[in-house]
Amino acid sequence: MFVSRLASKLFSTSVQRPITNISTPMKENLFNHVSYLSSLQRHVNNINGLNQAGDYIRSQWNNMGLKVTEQKFEGPSGDSNEYKNLIVSFGPQNAPRIILGAHYDSEAESLTPGADDNASGIAGIIEISRLLKEKNPRLTKRIDVVAYTTEERPHCALDNGELVKHVPYMGSYVHAKSLKKENVPVVGAIILEMIGYFSDLENSQEYPSKLLKLFYPVTGDFIGVVGNLNSFDFIQKVKSSLKKHSSIDVRSISIPRIIIPDISRSDHDSYYAHGYKALMVTDTADFRNPNYHKSTDTPDTLSYEKMAEIVKGVYGTLISL
Repeated sequence: MFVSRLASKLFSTSVQRPITNISTPMKENLFNHVSYLSSLQRHVNNINGLNQAGDYIRSQWNNMGLKVTEQKFEGPSGDSNEYKNLIVSFGPQNAPRIILGAHYDSEAESLTPGADDNASGIAGIIEISRLLKEKNPRLTKRIDVVAYTTEERPHCALDNGELVKHVPYMGSYVHAKSLKKENVPVVGAIILEMIGYFSDLENSQEYPSKLLKLFYPVTGDFIGVVGNLNSFDFIQKVKSSLKKHSSIDVRSISIPRIIIPDISRSDHDSYYAHGYKALMVTDTADFRNPNYHKSTDTPDTLSYEKMAEIVKGVYGTLISL
């Protein structure tokens, strides 16, 4: 009985529906974004490539007629690079904010193309921005769309695979800290962290705990909405809205980091550090994608049909929160 009650509190699932009404231009746009970004070595050891990636994101937003704000910051001691978060905003200037973010740097040590990690997330926020601009919905909240850098090593806080502390040189940490300093009211942060890899093969999905296999599928054909217990209500709202506005299968989990440290392995954790609710929308990274941080993380391995569904779902979520 206790296990049943615990499961009902921490875990929830949805019923998958067939995918319909996918826009061909959207799929092509997503592919083009991922392909270009994957052609760049965009990491802290190649600042020119990292800046090229930032310039591409800025150009996409500028071409939509959006004003792009730069948030510049320095790296740690011994790192002479200047880094930039890029931000565009929609809706009432002084309204409570919803943050939509993704990181554009790739992992430096493996020299991975980083198609799924995280060109897919950046492609997603670019196309969601396009929908917000073109459809011009009536918004009651301010939506800040943020492209972060320095999410990957060595700036992220990892020790033997476990997140042990926050590092002030992550772009998302810089952004969250600035919001806290200005006492900005934030509804929550939605981070797109790897949204492109799906599989219909049985046993293609792994988990950080064997217990999770009792509640979740072993086939990696769903999208996860992941966060801590403090963000439980926010996670439930986002999950329900994704189900309503897309046809992709959605699974969610809200659990303390002390139980499963992997729930904090992205930029949403920077917002937790400053008292905000946050979550990541994810294909679960290396628990599904065998190409994680490898040279094989290439554009041809991703599902742009599924990614387009996620774009539609997140857009619908943003305008309804």
